[in-house]
Amino acid sequence: MPLIRPYGGYLVNLLVTGDERRALLEEAAHLPSIQISSRALCDLELLATGAFSPLNRFMGRADYQRVLHDMRLADGTLFPLPITLPVDGKALVRAGDRIALRDARNELLAVMDVEETFGWDADEEAHLALGTTDPRHPLVSEMISWGDTCVSGAVRVLRLPRYHDFVDLRRTPAEVRSILYEMGAERVVAFQTRNPLHRVHEELTRRAAAEVQGALLIHPVVGLTRPGDVDHYSRVRIYRTLVERYYDPQRTLLSLLPLAMRMAGPREALWHAIIRRNYGATHFIVGRDHAGPGLNSRGKPFYGPYDAQELVARHAAEIGVAMVPFREYVYLPDADAYVEETAIPPGARTLSISGTQVRDEYLARGTMLPAWFTRPETASILAQSYPPRHRQGFCVWFTGLSGAGKSTIAEVLVTLLLERGRQSTLLDGDVVRTHLSKGLGFSREDRDTNILRIGFVASEIARHGGAVICAAISPYRAARNACRKLVGEDRFFEVFVDTPLEVCEQRDTKGMYARARRGEITGFTGIDDPYEPPEMPDVHLTTTTTTPEECAWRIVSLLQERGFLNDR
Repeated sequence: MPLIRPYGGYLVNLLVTGDERRALLEEAAHLPSIQISSRALCDLELLATGAFSPLNRFMGRADYQRVLHDMRLADGTLFPLPITLPVDGKALVRAGDRIALRDARNELLAVMDVEETFGWDADEEAHLALGTTDPRHPLVSEMISWGDTCVSGAVRVLRLPRYHDFVDLRRTPAEVRSILYEMGAERVVAFQTRNPLHRVHEELTRRAAAEVQGALLIHPVVGLTRPGDVDHYSRVRIYRTLVERYYDPQRTLLSLLPLAMRMAGPREALWHAIIRRNYGATHFIVGRDHAGPGLNSRGKPFYGPYDAQELVARHAAEIGVAMVPFREYVYLPDADAYVEETAIPPGARTLSISGTQVRDEYLARGTMLPAWFTRPETASILAQSYPPRHRQGFCVWFTGLSGAGKSTIAEVLVTLLLERGRQSTLLDGDVVRTHLSKGLGFSREDRDTNILRIGFVASEIARHGGAVICAAISPYRAARNACRKLVGEDRFFEVFVDTPLEVCEQRDTKGMYARARRGEITGFTGIDDPYEPPEMPDVHLTTTTTTPEECAWRIVSLLQERGFLNDR
């Protein structure tokens, strides 16, 4: 049986062993180091093992520019998304340097011989690669934290990231290809998922494998996914349970993919297909709005529902992976069967549950999902991992000019939450500046750093079931949206305290606005530094016509409506 050739003809392997590894380990102790981000860590691992073949390094300028404009590497090979290593220009990395790449814990990962450095423009990359510069896109909002200089050069990887979870399911492309070969699978259909598997997914994947008369590779992403997704620990427990109990073990392989998703829609779907070819797949299931990031600032999807399917199908012959569309299935209760929407008998009763209903009408209320929709094992794992909404964490984020009334309303809100049995943590901008962000100035970079620090703390409190209230000017949309991404879209409530500048100046007992008007203070929001109001805040307050108590009650009502507070 022929083994499908990797994309580009050869499977890249950047891992070094033996004497070369020992020599590099000794040398690396004396090299300048760069700590890479979680995203770059995922990219490095998949570069090292050949998942991104034929790419064998973080992209240089020529590859980067052509990928942005043409979806091709400099040599003409189709490759839809940029894979770069941005660093802070202050690191002073130059061509000709040899540097050590380390993780957040300063563990040595790789050595790079820097061959070039180049600047990049976040707006250009977002516009060309993602098709949008809307800060509601999670990657657009993340880009503000990236360095301003990209570095590229030959990389020799000394070790892969260490994992302690599901180690038996973490396989390299070569290992997956070997297992598929031993299965005798000439055709392999791969299924990408970042969500739990329900009955409809079982039907889809089994039928897809049967149609191509091949094996099934269930290949979930366990790196960086869309903010707010079910955590990978819960998901993998579900995947493993279902594969062991409900799939043919002779024709099904479950393996994990440590990918950092970009949520780039059609381009990402094509990228996913190329990656799956390197893992040995010949077919790839592409869903509606595949790798879509949700809704933009106007409340509309970033990408069309079938754009991803069309792009992958258009390039299927070139990449050597056939596109299998994710067909829509519905449940017929009278027949106890799932059928395609196009094959529903006239007059037949149907049942369906949307993803929103799963979250808001079942998990959020502590109600078990029905057996016709999902396996009891899946329902049990989700119920364990996701308590009812009124026991989940959330963040109320106040933004507005200095003197708008943010802190006053926030203090009232703290009391109203206590009345309803919810303790909360108040992160006030002035207090945070004194402690968490002491030493930061008021440049745009320092302001973004300050807000992202608040966002990180808020995300940890919310993740562990706490209620957190943030009251900071937070003048820039991109930073606020980055905090929304950290906390999670469905538990982040942006409150715009919309008080006119002249009113804020009248309330200013410290005389800060007056000093800014006289030029004694520079970079003061609303005077000589811009304030970017939210385009679609969750709550829009006007303090000139309503009291702080009335404003706080509006927020309580929203939290009750969303299920985060009990009525009493």
